[in-house]
Amino acid sequence: MNVSIRMRWAARAQFFCSGFVFATWGVHIPTVKSHYGIDEAQLGLAMLAAGCGALLGLTQASRWIGRHGAGHTTMVCGTVYALLLAGLLAMPGFAALLALLAVFGVVTSVFDVAINTEAAQLELREGRPLMSGMHGMFSLGGMVGAVTGSAALAAGLRPHWHLLLVAVLMACAVLLAARSMLPRAATAFAAGDGGFRLPRGTLALLGLLAALGLIAEGAIYDWSVLYMRQEIGSPHQQAALAYASFSAAMALARFGGDAMRARFAPALLLRSSALLAAASMTLVLLTDIPWLALAGFAGVGIGFANVVPILFAASARVPGVEPARGIAAVSAAAYLGFMAGPPVIGFLAQASSLTHALYLVVAFAIALAASARYGGAD
Repeated sequence: MNVSIRMRWAARAQFFCSGFVFATWGVHIPTVKSHYGIDEAQLGLAMLAAGCGALLGLTQASRWIGRHGAGHTTMVCGTVYALLLAGLLAMPGFAALLALLAVFGVVTSVFDVAINTEAAQLELREGRPLMSGMHGMFSLGGMVGAVTGSAALAAGLRPHWHLLLVAVLMACAVLLAARSMLPRAATAFAAGDGGFRLPRGTLALLGLLAALGLIAEGAIYDWSVLYMRQEIGSPHQQAALAYASFSAAMALARFGGDAMRARFAPALLLRSSALLAAASMTLVLLTDIPWLALAGFAGVGIGFANVVPILFAASARVPGVEPARGIAAVSAAAYLGFMAGPPVIGFLAQASSLTHALYLVVAFAIALAASARYGGAD
């Protein structure tokens, strides 16, 4: 196989594994809640622990990737990320779960920045858009992870065995794919020459917009299954399809995203996408019919699908900034939003209800639509 093709598929495989692992965590959030006997506020605290770990990881991501390259960093962090799944139901208590999720957050954030840096550098090498397709593989991994998780639950496979099986398979896939990624010298410059620095100017605006989108997206990833189970009363295997519906629709929209970006102005596409997400999420929250809620989650997935690729592409065009460095900076800022959304939803759910808390997704989608013309998105 041609070296360039092999590198592209290696990067796609890492995005797929990232989505699969994250989906497996999402499917088992109700399991974790039940296993440890915790309420929504404590579940939000657990997600906050992961968010704090992610923040710590972001402070070191540039240094680690700069020193070891995106490929090696992906191999180490991706393997640990996958294997930690096996411990989700094996902790002796809630405090130990918080510690595990903090480490989970560290490796997740560094893994995310590393694979996005790899994708950015591949775009530069090949001179054509690849980012939407890469993120499509993340969504495809999420869909497959959610569907197989639902099937495993329906078949009666015990949750801890399912988590162990996924952990081993995904760790092996990450290790295998890492062998074909770019060499260290090709990605070190893209990570910067020091520790984490918040983006400024145009990059800061792009990071803020990406954070708005990913706060909402992260809320769907972590709370959609519990919403279907708790608020609508769906059985667990049907509730798991909320994540699958969202991820499948997002994957399809992302695989067509590069063509859409070539046809429509970025601000128009961003604004219309965000409005679709807001309308679809409103449908989810107003209905108590499971299949209609699943259709709504699919609409939310389509709406949020190309937010990050559009903004990453804009960050690659910022004057005076290396494209891959700009993407890495916006990726880091956006990831803060991705990790912040779920715990905020948890605390709001405890104060009122999960349904009311998820209206925050609608609010952020509307804010993103209203801000689409700023931050170099045009």
